[in-house]
Amino acid sequence: MAVLVDPVVEEYLVQTMPVIGRLVAQRSGVVAARINGPVGQFDVRVGDRVAAGDVMVALVDDSLRARRDLWRAELAEAESRVETRQAELALRRQELERLENLENSSAFNPARVADKRQEVAIAESQLGEFRAAVAITRANLKLAEINLFNVEVRAPYDGVVSSRHTEVGAYVQVGGPVLTLIDDRLLEIEADVPTEQATQLAPGTSVSYRFANAEGATATVRAIVPDESPLTRTRLVRFSAPLSAYSVLATNQSVTLDIPVGAPRLVASVHKDAILDRGGQRVVVVVIDNVAEFQSITLGNAIGSRFEIVDGLSVGDVVVVRGNERVRPGQSLDPGTPDANG
Repeated sequence: MAVLVDPVVEEYLVQTMPVIGRLVAQRSGVVAARINGPVGQFDVRVGDRVAAGDVMVALVDDSLRARRDLWRAELAEAESRVETRQAELALRRQELERLENLENSSAFNPARVADKRQEVAIAESQLGEFRAAVAITRANLKLAEINLFNVEVRAPYDGVVSSRHTEVGAYVQVGGPVLTLIDDRLLEIEADVPTEQATQLAPGTSVSYRFANAEGATATVRAIVPDESPLTRTRLVRFSAPLSAYSVLATNQSVTLDIPVGAPRLVASVHKDAILDRGGQRVVVVVIDNVAEFQSITLGNAIGSRFEIVDGLSVGDVVVVRGNERVRPGQSLDPGTPDANG
């Protein structure tokens, strides 16, 4: 009789306990206004997805545009004053140079030369003042342009708008809440793990996790927060996980984590398909010299698709995993492996 077989193997068993965790966004929070002003319009609605830099809300900007134009005009005036002072300074220097050229003639007047030098110094000082005024005006113009830019409330990162905190026509102050944004594509798992198990974890430890009606995957301990809850005797643990494979996820969504309990131990295990129930007793079909022999076994904990063998089998024993329901004791068998036979 043709059957499929699988050997008893030795592997590490890690006992686990289920802990209910939740998904948390690494980036989420209130997007605030950067300037004072009334809300002019909303460009997004709750549930809309935005990219970093997208305009979400615009404040009324009439007065800010007028202030910017005012500083532009004052800057032009200040720059004109600088040009005038530069021309006056050039004239004073020219007059001083003419007087100094008369030093060897009878028309030379030392007092007039000294006075002209003072006039040049005064003109240079006034030019410095007007240049400083230009710098101040440019700074004020830059501030006005920054305020005008901040009229538009932009998304600081990619995400989804989860709530609105104001309405068109409302007046918002600097730092006032406008929208709440959640980055649902940058999530990680958070769980309150019992202290006894949390102290056995370390950054980089791998644990399995699963969502409801979804296949399991592996998460990695990112951080253990050193703050214990006195009520539940748990510590907050953050896990990194490859969540991009799941199309629809949400913050606070439940996830079950299998947290290790105790140190791994080496055990013998048998495939679950090899186990038969005969009158309430667990048995397997062992292949010895291509002949079927039934063997009673005692099982321990589950290890994925296998079970720990407490008694009845040894590492290396070959058991039937397909076709064992039809096998009779002492029957000749034609064993094959699942890989070789599909």
